[in-house]
Amino acid sequence: MTTESVVPAQAANVGGTDIPAVVRKLRQTFATGRTRSVQWRKEQLHALERLMTENEGAIAEALEKDLGRGPFEAWLADVASTVGEAAYAAKNVGKWMKRRYRLLEMSQLPGRGWVEYEPYGTVLIIGAWNFPFALTLGPAVGAIAAGNTVVLKPSEVAPASSALMAELVPRYMDNDAIAVVEGDGAVSQELIAQGFDHLIFTGGTEVGRRVYEAAATHLTPVTLELGGKSPVIVAADADIEVAAKRIAWTKLINSGQICIAPDYVLAEAPIRDKLVEAIRKAIDTFEAGNAAGKKIVNERHFNRLANALAATKGKVAIGGGSDAVAMKIQPTVVVDPDPAEPLMTDEIFGPILPVVTVQNLDEAISFVNSRPKPLAAYLFTKAKAVRERVIKEVPAGGMVVNHLIFHFATHKLPFGGVGPSGLGAYHGKFGFEEFSHRKSVLTKPTRPDLGAMIYPPYTEKAWKLARKLF
Repeated sequence: MTTESVVPAQAANVGGTDIPAVVRKLRQTFATGRTRSVQWRKEQLHALERLMTENEGAIAEALEKDLGRGPFEAWLADVASTVGEAAYAAKNVGKWMKRRYRLLEMSQLPGRGWVEYEPYGTVLIIGAWNFPFALTLGPAVGAIAAGNTVVLKPSEVAPASSALMAELVPRYMDNDAIAVVEGDGAVSQELIAQGFDHLIFTGGTEVGRRVYEAAATHLTPVTLELGGKSPVIVAADADIEVAAKRIAWTKLINSGQICIAPDYVLAEAPIRDKLVEAIRKAIDTFEAGNAAGKKIVNERHFNRLANALAATKGKVAIGGGSDAVAMKIQPTVVVDPDPAEPLMTDEIFGPILPVVTVQNLDEAISFVNSRPKPLAAYLFTKAKAVRERVIKEVPAGGMVVNHLIFHFATHKLPFGGVGPSGLGAYHGKFGFEEFSHRKSVLTKPTRPDLGAMIYPPYTEKAWKLARKLF
């Protein structure tokens, strides 16, 4: 996932916000203990639901200004996902909070042991610009459900969305426990320097490394939701028409500016041309009346994409046009680019799709595994054997078979990366656990005192008994 840079703290311009004072207020609120109650957690989660549903129109307008997104995509990707996440957490948080008792070993008896879920304290959430609400308020669901106070730092690359969040959050949510701090990368760095109890960052891998390094100074636990090049393997036995529609649809959502968008396709040779033609038909249908192309968020990203397209050694089979004034790029398919060129080495984050020919499944798996572990991996096949082999042999943050990106939309599965694509995971109960410390608790009676065998002096008889028990 591509974001703006986090700049050194000494260059920070906090725009008049007293960041230490904001964080200090939240810590004082946490110290009162009020965020620990199930009632507070449910109230804030329901308030977040209302924030999104009651302001759907304003949110859609902000997303149109920032990203050129239509109302359906605004609702589906940012509103519906966040509302669903908050509602699910509010319904289940009381159950999640309960102690998890464990049956102890014989040597630990008499005694009781359990896992106590306790909030970390004050959490920092650094959101991303491509889905500003879902990727800022979505992680907040887990942090709030866990009973933390929260600082929300929306991305400055989506200024209308950031401003709307800064306006709405104080109107709906507990101002003493949840705060929005706007600003650029310098503000993020200044926030990190406060030494939070947990931090989640959504963005690019390189910036994620710098965030991780800055957090390490304070030993702040970190969740990193990054990106990478998510592959799609299309096996020879796949339903080509359905695969093409689903690949094209997901690639064009938000102009391809999605961290789990299909970044490149590995198509088996016998079906490659058929697949490319089916993708062409799907694009023609989906983009009818939109010949100008897909809007790119800003000039820097437009230039990055245009330069990568100009440098390709592959065949531009579909699209290829761009408009620098409007910052739009046509949906584009490039067949067999050089594996070392930017389209194949850098995360694309735009409406350009390389299609690489492979001779068989072995070659496809080898190609994916020769590169950094992706945030997502996708497979189209009808064969169970192919499915099971790819699931077992291709490491990825998450995997979807015969569709794409839907693993982000479920509350029942963890969402996160692996290796350079991320650290940690959230959504549903997994989000609650990500922002909770799992504290081990062991209680013992004082009578009878059966520990005499481990008190010195150590007799032979006591040692023999200890060997049996331990």
